[in-house]
Amino acid sequence: MDELNIVRPSPLRLNGPGPVKSTLSGRSTPRGGSPSFRRLNSGRTPRRDGKSGAFSSQWFRSNRIVLWLLLITLWAYGGFYIQSRWAHGDNKEGIFGGSEGDVANVTSQPEEKVQRILVASEDSLTIKAPSNKTLSNAMDLDVVLAKQHNSVVSDKGASSKKKSKKSTRASRRKTRGKKKVVAEVKNDDIEVEEEEIPKRNSTYGLLVGPFGSIEDTILEWNPEKRSGTCDRKSQFARLVWSRKFVLILHELSMTGAPLAMLELATELLSCGATVYVVPLSKRGGLMSELSRRKIKVLEDKSDISFKTAMKADLVIAGSAVCASWIEQYAARTVLGSSQITWWIMENRREYFDRAKLAFNRVKKLIFLSESQSKRWLAWCEEEHIKLKTQPALVPLSLSDELAFVAAIPCSLSTPLFSPEKMLEKRQLLRNFVRREMGLTDNDMLVMSLSSINPGKGQFLLLESTRLLIEGAPPLNGSAVKRQDYHKRTLLRNWKQFGEWKNESSTLSNNPNTEVLQLPQLFSKGINYKAGIGNDRGTRKLFALTERKQGEKLKVLIGSVGSKSNKVPYVKALLNFLNQHSNLSNTVLWTPSTTRVAALYAAADAYVMNSQGLGETFGRVTIEAMAFGLPVLGTEAGGTKEIVEHNVTGLLHSLGRPGAQVLAHNLQYLLNNPSERQRLGSNARKKVKNMYLKKHMYKRFGQVLYDCMRIK
Repeated sequence: MDELNIVRPSPLRLNGPGPVKSTLSGRSTPRGGSPSFRRLNSGRTPRRDGKSGAFSSQWFRSNRIVLWLLLITLWAYGGFYIQSRWAHGDNKEGIFGGSEGDVANVTSQPEEKVQRILVASEDSLTIKAPSNKTLSNAMDLDVVLAKQHNSVVSDKGASSKKKSKKSTRASRRKTRGKKKVVAEVKNDDIEVEEEEIPKRNSTYGLLVGPFGSIEDTILEWNPEKRSGTCDRKSQFARLVWSRKFVLILHELSMTGAPLAMLELATELLSCGATVYVVPLSKRGGLMSELSRRKIKVLEDKSDISFKTAMKADLVIAGSAVCASWIEQYAARTVLGSSQITWWIMENRREYFDRAKLAFNRVKKLIFLSESQSKRWLAWCEEEHIKLKTQPALVPLSLSDELAFVAAIPCSLSTPLFSPEKMLEKRQLLRNFVRREMGLTDNDMLVMSLSSINPGKGQFLLLESTRLLIEGAPPLNGSAVKRQDYHKRTLLRNWKQFGEWKNESSTLSNNPNTEVLQLPQLFSKGINYKAGIGNDRGTRKLFALTERKQGEKLKVLIGSVGSKSNKVPYVKALLNFLNQHSNLSNTVLWTPSTTRVAALYAAADAYVMNSQGLGETFGRVTIEAMAFGLPVLGTEAGGTKEIVEHNVTGLLHSLGRPGAQVLAHNLQYLLNNPSERQRLGSNARKKVKNMYLKKHMYKRFGQVLYDCMRIK
């Protein structure tokens, strides 16, 4: 037999180009693409030719550069996004880890395994005493703040036996660090407060206000409705946009410095900046106001505040009391001296001695008035302290909220709430509040709003009121000269319009008394008369015919319940009123509040009676002037710079001699309503020209431009 040659087809060429012959059959095997093959395998699903897959892979190979560019773009965008979140402290989702999440959340959240639990309470303070074992080991000390009727939370036991020695040591190190934080928080929360006097009419006689709800009803507007007061086109807004600021407040009381820093934080936030506030003391009632205005508060005044300040464009300290924080921060970073601006708002030597060691740790000092700046620079020369840069002068301004109610054009003015319409609403507010106080149209309400302490001079104000009610004694010494100045000034104004002539005296039976009558051109129908008595060299000025029948003096004193009040001083004032029944019927009291527009609208005059070196600036002075109130102020400090004597108000000296002059100034305004209107109108014009928000932030913007480090 012939030898058969069997050729096996290659598995790699099943569908080769040509038939594969078999010597057994002698027939050729059809190609895979032939019609006969398709007929024989018609029951099978035809195979895909793979052209689409080849096309997609080929497209990816040819556009590999485009894909890499796309990935690089996405990576860069993600990096910039994370960096922006990091720079602005936005770590609410905890994507950055570590303690930075505490900065964004303002108040650090406790972990699941934290072994020290603090429960804040307003009702009680429970401190668990350590046991004998605890005394032997200080790390097991329990400090628990709990509410009444709540169980005391104790520490958990030691770590489980399954943990290794290495994990146990790590947990101990973490526990030690947490215990240090707990001790610091404990010291911040536990504060020794002075006793409070009950806020009742039985204590103060007559307690009125606050009138915030009445303001909202009559004005049909409240501060919560505002969407921002920033002037986006101003240089200040362009400068602070997307910047980060840390503001240091020495306390949260409703007094000058904290309120000024609150307005600054609001303006920065409104202009697009990121703002953090660090209160060194929680004393006061501004925490709710900060929350309402959506201003972030860092409750930790050490580590977290330092880390936040290091990433800020500028740190602004708002009081001389912030010296301790500045020194601690400067010891932590080399950027301290080039990153801090210090806005000093105090005027006494004790504050200078407290802050002088930190002057060279800041870039620039800011003062409120010329008198304050000269005094502090003189003290620096005495102590041989050389400042790095020349201090800046930035006076305070009227807030937009008060300017809006005072009918002064501002950022809150709209066609529906134009200044003309606000004048009408302010008059309605005045009438309603005065009725609530029990006042008549003939009563002159004199107001003094500040913290109640000896430096503000409330006792001398009450003494002046008593002299007016019971009859002031004849003036002598310097008081006589000042009273003569009032008389000569008034007579000089009269002679500008006409000559005066003698008439028979109707004011006094003294034959040596001359009576002066003013021409009708000046008086506009009012007969002014002035008697000049020559007996004993004492001269008195009277204007009795303009005064209405039954017109009385009322004095409103605030702020009751302020954390800055001196309780012994308040008790002394109440005892003084109890000893003089006539005086107690004249004095009204009002609680501490930030809603003061209704009080200014109801008043007729304002008294700034600060003693000692006088007021540093006196923001309440310009607020009263904005509402058209004449100011009776001491001739010292910033008050002397703001109030022009016999133009926007009347000035008097310090101490008891000044109290006598103040009594006669009150009598003068009580007898002359037209003079109140003249002085108040001039005061209002001065505020429009010098003390609006645009004037302050123009100066402050220059300070920020000089101090901020450009990135």
